[in-house]
Amino acid sequence: MIKIGIYGYGNLARGVEKAIKKNDDLSLVAVFTRRDPRTVSIDTPTAKVESINDVEKYVNKIDVMVICGGSATDLPTQTPFLAKYFNVIDSFDTHANIASHFSNVDASADASKHVAIISVGWDPGMFSLNRCIMSAILPDGKDYTFWGKGVSQGHSDAIRRIEGVVDARQYTCPVESALEAVRSGSNPELTTRQKHTRLCYVVAEEGADKARIEKEIKEMPNYFADYDTTVNFISLEELKKNHNGIPHGGFVIRTGETSEGVKHVIEYSLKLDSNPEFTGSVLAAYARAAYRLAKRNDFGCKTVFDIAPKDLVTVEYSELLKHTL
Repeated sequence: MIKIGIYGYGNLARGVEKAIKKNDDLSLVAVFTRRDPRTVSIDTPTAKVESINDVEKYVNKIDVMVICGGSATDLPTQTPFLAKYFNVIDSFDTHANIASHFSNVDASADASKHVAIISVGWDPGMFSLNRCIMSAILPDGKDYTFWGKGVSQGHSDAIRRIEGVVDARQYTCPVESALEAVRSGSNPELTTRQKHTRLCYVVAEEGADKARIEKEIKEMPNYFADYDTTVNFISLEELKKNHNGIPHGGFVIRTGETSEGVKHVIEYSLKLDSNPEFTGSVLAAYARAAYRLAKRNDFGCKTVFDIAPKDLVTVEYSELLKHTL
């Protein structure tokens, strides 16, 4: 059994916990939380709930630590710190900062002889793999990525970190006319703003400066500044009633030519009832790979580009050849 720890216990962590139950070779050892452990209830009776302050007590008791913090403020410090003590995996999704995050984590993991796999999920993650493969197959072409309509966990978390915000949901919405133009094979030139809009539902504290909150959201770099963003302030009751689910999905499309006038369109899509449960399932598969790389002493920071598909699955390689290839 591969012994798993979960660091942080929000929506993503609950998705990881569900995924562990679907994989017979994974076992949840402990959940680490910033809250009082006595107030946190998990769905795995055999696992412990511990304070994050006690995480170092679990060195050599956990094979892979799945870090479920937010990309805005948690993972940039949590992943390098925990890589000193454990093999780790995270879902860091601030695309503009992945390269610097990789460098920071690699220095920690390499020095401590651990494996760290970062930016695991569906984008970055599964979509990243498809962009890579598509570009190799159609070198004379263009990539397009559309997200949604769906709730972005990272963007919602970023809004919740703003002073005066009680809770929030952020929907990423593809612009349909742009999506259809891409599917037509016409290779349109599209700006970030032309491809997506962002729709925010925000619960503010009583007496909070809503104008300031809206301004902070719309001007937030790497999250909202480059998009047409709509901010709606609603009650907590309305948020719970109408925005309780966390669906998401999207499309990766590459259009290109293999000779003059011979055009091709490759499309990979996801439609997800639960963003955190799907992301948790991806993290669980890559946690298995992290364990296997550690057994081979293949230390340092990795991404999905470094992981062979055979290290993700439980079946023998011979079975892959017979039934999957």
